[in-house]
Amino acid sequence: MLKEFKEFAMRGNVLDMAIGIIIGAAFGKIVSSFVNDLLMPPVGLLLGKVDFSNLFVNLSGQSYDSLAAAKAAGAATLNYGLFLNSVIDFVIVAFAIFLLIRQVNRFKREPEKVPTTKECPYCCSEIPIKAVRCAHCTAELK
Repeated sequence: MLKEFKEFAMRGNVLDMAIGIIIGAAFGKIVSSFVNDLLMPPVGLLLGKVDFSNLFVNLSGQSYDSLAAAKAAGAATLNYGLFLNSVIDFVIVAFAIFLLIRQVNRFKREPEKVPTTKECPYCCSEIPIKAVRCAHCTAELK
């Protein structure tokens, strides 16, 4: 059983997938930091000094100055600012993956198509490439 597991784990696809997951997790952290630390502060500044990570709707009926204060008090909140940051994270990651896959597909070679039929020179019908006589007009072919 250990030998079978070793063979499974050492297959190229499994190793490629593991490497992809690790790189993807690291890339996700970089994108989250980019959105939270570099992108959203200027956007918040342009929209009237709004801190998106601190936008929330309090469901408990009491008033709290910040999301941290509401969480510390155990209040139920809808954290739409954090959700907006996550949506922007997702869009950036999805676009980066789109660009990556587009480039990979660009370098893939399409297999050459081998013709399986030819045209009869007498009746212009499609016939198998190995035919020595046309099935439509019965002409002998070279």
